[in-house]
Amino acid sequence: MPDQPYVIDQMISAKEIAARIEALAVEIKTEFSNTEKLIVVGLLRGSFVFIADLVRELDMNVEVDFVETSSYGNAMQSSREVRILKDLRGDIEGRDVLVVEDIVDTGHTLTHVLHLLESRKPARLRTIALLDKPSRREADIKADWIGFVIPDEFVVGYGIDYAQRNRNLPFIGKVRFLDG
Repeated sequence: MPDQPYVIDQMISAKEIAARIEALAVEIKTEFSNTEKLIVVGLLRGSFVFIADLVRELDMNVEVDFVETSSYGNAMQSSREVRILKDLRGDIEGRDVLVVEDIVDTGHTLTHVLHLLESRKPARLRTIALLDKPSRREADIKADWIGFVIPDEFVVGYGIDYAQRNRNLPFIGKVRFLDG
C-alpha cells in the first residue's frame, strides 16, 4: 500500500525528542555508572537515528553494535515472525548491554532479541525504546526506559519508516491515509 496517498501529522517534535533523550541518558548513566564499557545494541533499522543521538548524550565509554530483524517488511502490521537478518559482531558475555529499540508494538521483536542475547550471558541486559504502544502488546514485555507512550497509530520519522520512506523526518508523525 505504499502508493496510497497519505499525509503525516506531527505527534512528537524534534525538540521534545531531544529533551527526552537528554533526560533518559542521565538515568542510563546512573544505572551503568560502575561499568567499564556499555555495549549499546541498536535494533536496525528503525533505531539508527535514536541510537546515534542517545550515545552522543552518554558521557561514558560505549561500544555500539547492531542486530537487524524483520517482522514487518513493507506492511503496516507485524507478521509476528521475527527473523534475524544481521547478528552482533562482538561478544557480550559478562558485559553490560543496553538494547535500543525504536518502538515496542506487539513486543514480539524485542522478546525474540532479548532471548537471543540472554543466551549469550551478558552481565546486565537492559532495554530502552523511543516509543511504546502498550495497547498493541501481545508479548509480556516492557522496556526498562521509554521515551514516549503513544496510542495505536501508525507512525514514521526519526528513523522509523513506512515502506522505506520517511525515516529522515526529524519528528515522529502519524500517517493518515487520504481517501482515494
